[in-house]
Amino acid sequence: MVRKIDHTECMLACDEKVFDCESSESVPSLSGIIGQPRAVKALDFGIRIREKGFNIFVSGIPGTGRMTAVEDYINRVASTMPVPSDWCYVHNFTDPTEPTALRLPSGRGRDFKKDMDRFVANLTSALEKAFGSEDYANKRIELLKGFDAKRKEIVAAIQETSNKAGYQIQQGPNGPIFVEAQGQQTNGTALVQAPFRSLMQGEEDKDIMKKRLAQLLLSLRELDASAQTGIDKLNRKVAIFVISPLLDEIKKKFSDCDEVLSHVDLVQEDVVENVPSIVAYDQIMTQQQQMMPFKPEDPKSKYQVNLIVDNTDLNGAPVIIEYNPTHPHLFGATEKEARFGALVTNFMNIRGGSTHKANGGFLVVPVERLFMDPFAWDSLKQAILNDRVEIEEPAEKYGYIQTRSLRPMPIPFDGKVLLVGDPYVYSVLYTRDREFHDLFKVKAEFQSSMERNDENLAKYTQFICTLCKKEGLRHLDTSGLAAIVEYSSRLVSDKGKLTTRFSEIADIVREANHYATGDGAELIGRSHVLRQMEEKVYRSNMVQEKIQEMIERGTVLIDTSDSIVGQVNGLAVLSMGDFSFGKPSRITASIAVGKGGVLDIEKMSEMGGPTHTKGVQIITGYLNQMYAQERPLSLTARLVFEQSYSGVDGDSASSTELYALLSALSGVPLRQNLAVTGSVNQKGQVQAIGGVNQKIEGFFDLCKAVGLNGEQGCVIPESNLKNLMLKNEVVDAVKDGKFHIYLVSTIDEGIEVLTGTLAGIRSEDGSFQEDTIHRRITDRLESMAKVLKGSAKENDEDETTQRD
Repeated sequence: MVRKIDHTECMLACDEKVFDCESSESVPSLSGIIGQPRAVKALDFGIRIREKGFNIFVSGIPGTGRMTAVEDYINRVASTMPVPSDWCYVHNFTDPTEPTALRLPSGRGRDFKKDMDRFVANLTSALEKAFGSEDYANKRIELLKGFDAKRKEIVAAIQETSNKAGYQIQQGPNGPIFVEAQGQQTNGTALVQAPFRSLMQGEEDKDIMKKRLAQLLLSLRELDASAQTGIDKLNRKVAIFVISPLLDEIKKKFSDCDEVLSHVDLVQEDVVENVPSIVAYDQIMTQQQQMMPFKPEDPKSKYQVNLIVDNTDLNGAPVIIEYNPTHPHLFGATEKEARFGALVTNFMNIRGGSTHKANGGFLVVPVERLFMDPFAWDSLKQAILNDRVEIEEPAEKYGYIQTRSLRPMPIPFDGKVLLVGDPYVYSVLYTRDREFHDLFKVKAEFQSSMERNDENLAKYTQFICTLCKKEGLRHLDTSGLAAIVEYSSRLVSDKGKLTTRFSEIADIVREANHYATGDGAELIGRSHVLRQMEEKVYRSNMVQEKIQEMIERGTVLIDTSDSIVGQVNGLAVLSMGDFSFGKPSRITASIAVGKGGVLDIEKMSEMGGPTHTKGVQIITGYLNQMYAQERPLSLTARLVFEQSYSGVDGDSASSTELYALLSALSGVPLRQNLAVTGSVNQKGQVQAIGGVNQKIEGFFDLCKAVGLNGEQGCVIPESNLKNLMLKNEVVDAVKDGKFHIYLVSTIDEGIEVLTGTLAGIRSEDGSFQEDTIHRRITDRLESMAKVLKGSAKENDEDETTQRD
């Protein structure tokens, strides 16, 4: 049954008495997530379950507070969890290209790094002091005394033997050189030089003296080697004596860390083996620093510690939100330094990524940004599948280049990954990525609206209180809070719902605070909130005003008076991104005798979308249901949106198009002071559509511009009543009887409102009452069928005559 609604039904006003406060300042701050019980339950399950693969995909449209809510929730959970281990990289003394990863208890990594830095800083001076001491010199002299005496004996024996053999010993660049005289050496001339190695070849023609000489020289070399061994043992003993106190303190401090103890032992062994180079480095740098094109690597640098994960300051598990999830930011990288055209690096240039920092805690990643890096997604899946994080160059990983670089030891990964994205991305990943459903088994879905009840209104007030305190804004009085609630319901086009897009609510409060500041008001009131809405619309509605101007000037043809056959005012919604508005459109229908059925000009011109085409096909189904049960339709009809140049989609105008078609068939004109919206099914039921508030307001603005006469209005589906949250100007016009809104549930009800004529009820014999819409259409279709039949008969007779 057709019903004209009262102004109280045009929107659901918020009673200021529902707020148990004078302003938002007197309510407690918000704790927890508002209006998302399903998402909270999923988050709690996904965070607490420890089995593999139960990572979380947080799904929801932007602006619903997904990221903020997730961050707050997991921060509370993380604070109750243990602090995970620290991680560092150290030099690998077996293979320097594969730095070793060490795990330390939380907070101990920083201490270990400081201790090793202190050890490196004191090492050179300690060694120089020990090896430059008088005690060391005395021990070295004492050690070499015995060797010097034996050496003198051997050298004397060599000299005596060489003289008897007719040789003189001279020192050459590669060892002793023997000079053999040719003939008598009375004047010291005519000597031939021959190296000692020729004497070692055991020539058969050499005499016993030469063999003896070779044995003596071999003994000399063995003695020198023994002396050097003794010196090495002394140096080793001294070095151990020097560095042991330094390292023993570290060993004692980290006695519970086996990996650290093993590494310290390797450091001690390497220092002992490289004392000369360690001591010489500082001397070389002091003497030749100005002459060097670049600073050579300090041999002591390999004893440093590269701390990549430091959890010293944490009070629970880490929560890392990576807003720039590139491959280096997620998984770390090895930095390089250019030297003479070559890139060089070492383990101290390894940099950890977000996965390292989130190890043992939570890693939150905006999924849309994750896909901007072609390597990040696959590497993240690999880290989760393999339970370890590898630092490697993406180009090397995928085989694009092969260079000699560091291959740091992978670190075990035990973190929970949360991806945050919209439902479309989740759908694509779930259907296109075979590994996704095994890695992200928990879906936490954030809805865009919640129930408008007293409990949620109280939480809304707490949210606004928290926002104002956090950002130093003015608080809202009860009128301002009521205006926010009403606008929240308008955003979701539902009287019984509130939006959960809190980013938009926060922007409203911020802008209203600006106007309240300008007015010098202590609190934000309804007037400031309404002004914010008006100003926001004004900043964005230039296109709407241009279209309105073209309608007023007659460039775009829209009638708001009289009645016309086959013509009706339809309503559409245009979106400019940040602003949507209703746009009236003229829809016309033309009919002719034929068998073409209902033709969609929008589709024929390739300007109609698939949903609109579906709506036209439903209209054909309705016509067949109503008028083609005994005979086929003898009809060719065309439907079009006049002056539409940007394409049409959606089925919200299907009832409107049907009204135009029924008017053209019946010859009964349609009221032009009414605009219509609503989709239709094949049974003639009018169905709900979207954007009903914008559509009504769009036609209202047009009528206001040409002058409200008390006859204009809109016809909408009855099922859209719950969606009405119209602006105050429209509500006031309805209240004053200047504008009307009609609710219909069937096509029959709608055609009666538009024509003032009864639609008609089918009797038992299948006919309709006289002077009803359906009777007129039935009679017209019968007449058209006779014309078509007669035309077909004439064509058959003409063909017969031609054959004769």
